[in-house]
Formats: sequence, structure tokens, C-alpha cells
Amino acid sequence: MDTRPDISVVVPAYNEVDNLAPLFAELRAALEPTGRSWELVMIDDGSKDGTAEAIAAEAQRDPRVVALLLERNAGQSAALAAGLARARGAIIVTLDADLQNDPADLPRLLDALKDADVVSGVRQNRQDSWVRLVSSRIANAVRRGVLGDPVTDIGCSFKAYRREQLQGLPMFVGVHRFLPALCVFRGARYAEVMLNHRARRHGVSKYGVGNRLWRGIADLIGVQWLKTRLVTYKVRGEE
Repeated sequence: MDTRPDISVVVPAYNEVDNLAPLFAELRAALEPTGRSWELVMIDDGSKDGTAEAIAAEAQRDPRVVALLLERNAGQSAALAAGLARARGAIIVTLDADLQNDPADLPRLLDALKDADVVSGVRQNRQDSWVRLVSSRIANAVRRGVLGDPVTDIGCSFKAYRREQLQGLPMFVGVHRFLPALCVFRGARYAEVMLNHRARRHGVSKYGVGNRLWRGIADLIGVQWLKTRLVTYKVRGEE
């Protein structure tokens, strides 16, 4: 008997212990009314504030919570890759642990996925500083100009995928920002939905303009190269 869940929610976390209790509660409140089976794959990326212990304790209380505790801080891309590799659902949803994404929007992503293979959120009324807003708009415009992808808000981590769209994708530093684009390059049907955005309640952001600029440029060059090298094919008689 197939015991795999319908939905896997994959959430990397780094030093987010104060956000975890409300995150668990809000995700359950969003998932239960769907009527689908689900699992929550929580990845601790080498936190120092008790995040790992909180995740492990939640997994003990609820078998639908899967605790992945990395030995050291490996970065968001590595943490996400670890979670995706262990997610078992036919639908895979990703979001950050900082509660700036509103889990109540999850049904909107699932609804949009009925007619798409990949759905990406677009943050409305962003609760960020003007510096981050301006840098985000510039980065998105440059990326779309270079890659020609349709993703409006690459920085929104709240996304939904049909499982097969992620299979075989290369994993590299920075991949968490480019997964929808890589799927589109391989022929995935793409959709976007407007989502709520909230101010951070606890903790501090792990990213800023300074630690994104040069890494983002290097990533963009690498993904542009990768776009020209992706292998795509269709077998006659197969859908």
C-alpha cells in the first residue's frame, strides 16, 4: 500500500526557534482543511539557538513532521536540497521559516497548481526596507533580461511544484532562487499567485544587499550557462 502523503511542505530553518511554534500551528491550520494527507519536512541548517531541538521535539509529537538536522550550517540551497531529496509527496511546497510568508495562502498555491506544474508566489505589500525593495526590483529585472524567464518575484520562497518537475534538476549553491526558472526551461507550465507578506516577528534576516550582490551575479552567469546545456527530450507515444 502506498503510504506517501499527497503534499510535502519543505521548510529550511536557521536560527528561527522563536518562529517555530506559530509556524507549526499556522501550517496545520492551512493543511488540515485541504482534506489531503501531508508531511512537514523541517530542515535545521546548523542553528545555534535551539531550532534543531525544537524541530526534533515537534517530530516526536507528530509523526507527520520529519526532522532533518544538518551537522553544520550549509546554506539555504543545501538545506532545501536535503529536504527535497527526502520529501515524498506528489506535490511539494516550499517556504521560509521566518513567518513572512503566510501559511494561510497555501490553498491558493494548490488551486493554481491544478492548471500548472509550478506555481510561484508574488509578495504583495512587502514589509521590507526600501533598500531591499529597490534592490529586489533591480535584481528581478536584470535576471529576467538575462534568462528570459517569467518569474516576477524570485525572492518569494512560497512555491508549489508537481513532484516530477523537480526530479533530475541539478543542485548548486543558489539553486533555491532558480528552481521555477529551471523547471520552465524544461517545459513546465508556470503560474503565479499574489500572496500576503508579513513583517518579521522574531529573529533577524540572514540576507542583505551586501551578501547577495556578487553571489547573485555569479549565480546568474552559471544559470545562463546551464540553461543552454539542459537536456530535454520527448519519447514518441508518451504524454
